Amino acid sequence: MIRTTLRRTLTLEAPEAPGRPAHVSAASGLVRAGDWLYVVADDSLHLAVFPARGDAPGRQVRLFPGELPEEASARKAAKPDLEVLCLLGPLGGAPHGALLALPSGSTPTRMRGALLPLDASGTLSGPARTVDCSALYLQLAREFGSLNIEGAAVVGGRLRLLQRGNGDAGVDALVDLDRERVLRAVEVGALGPEVLRTTRRWELGRAGGIRLSFTDASPLPDGRLVFTAAAEDTRDAYADGAVAGSAIGVLAPDGTPMFLDGVDAKVKLEGVDAWVEQGRVHVLLVADADDPTVAAPLMEAALDVAG
Repeated sequence: MIRTTLRRTLTLEAPEAPGRPAHVSAASGLVRAGDWLYVVADDSLHLAVFPARGDAPGRQVRLFPGELPEEASARKAAKPDLEVLCLLGPLGGAPHGALLALPSGSTPTRMRGALLPLDASGTLSGPARTVDCSALYLQLAREFGSLNIEGAAVVGGRLRLLQRGNGDAGVDALVDLDRERVLRAVEVGALGPEVLRTTRRWELGRAGGIRLSFTDASPLPDGRLVFTAAAEDTRDAYADGAVAGSAIGVLAPDGTPMFLDGVDAKVKLEGVDAWVEQGRVHVLLVADADDPTVAAPLMEAALDVAG
């Protein structure tokens, strides 16, 4: 069992809209760059930005125009459902790299992503640019049926996506995209099927009798991939369910499993950022309580995996 330590909760300087809580609740993707932690939430039109050290409140950066409904079911139907945040290398208009936020693709309204350029220090350096994912996602949906993209990381010449399968009929999979084609595609604002290289279906096992399924990914310098997985008792990619537990794993550069173990906290892990320190793999983690009144935690853990 992996021991987790709570570092802070994700409080904000101000709420997204009047009457909303001043915290991130549905944290679903995490990237550390320079002195900043970047978090996407699946029920928001903004990116949350936190200092990498300390517990000062974060601020929000708008990704998409408009406002989301306040009523829960209407908000769920209208939200962009951003589930992925990853770091890309240099590309046109972003010579120091960029953050890429991707949607789940679980409904026709959840096909819009965003690209945010960074400067050399890892600080945001320009407004978000919209990325249309619909053409690529429609191709993937033809293969997997119910689509639910939950994680991504650059490994070698690939941008590796993690498809999350919900319920016993769901399909978990690794989806490898050509990195150079992805960079050219996001420069013009649309991901199409031409970026797709390979797919591989996956089974992660069970926790508490419920299927474990992918929820996020983070690369290591040697090409390995750290991933999180959650066992959520839900029949599909739209409905939430009770969480039986979460796990953290490591894949070799070719996708071969190397490590998988459960975490001590009964939370739905949705975001991970990994690094190597003193010969071991360390991770930052965020979780989604599926409750807007609960602030998402930021946790830390060390894996029993050599760096």
